[in-house]
Amino acid sequence: MTITRLSSKGQVIIPKTLRVAHHWEPGQELVVIDTGDGVLLKPKAPFPPSELDAVAACLEFKGQTRSLEDMQEAIARGVQERHK
Repeated sequence: MTITRLSSKGQVIIPKTLRVAHHWEPGQELVVIDTGDGVLLKPKAPFPPSELDAVAACLEFKGQTRSLEDMQEAIARGVQERHK
């Protein structure tokens, strides 16, 4: 457990180990959620949530259509490459 202190301006220092673990850089926007027992900090989503139908039309693709199986295999290959 790490202890931090609330400043007179209402600021709290998030320990470096936690900032590094969560990849939070200066300027990171955080959502503050009151849990009743304390507060929860979560990174703000960079874009508002959207549905696939609302954004799919902006995706232009020319070429052979890929099956769901093709996409799952490509994702699995990408995950394996990333963990090497």
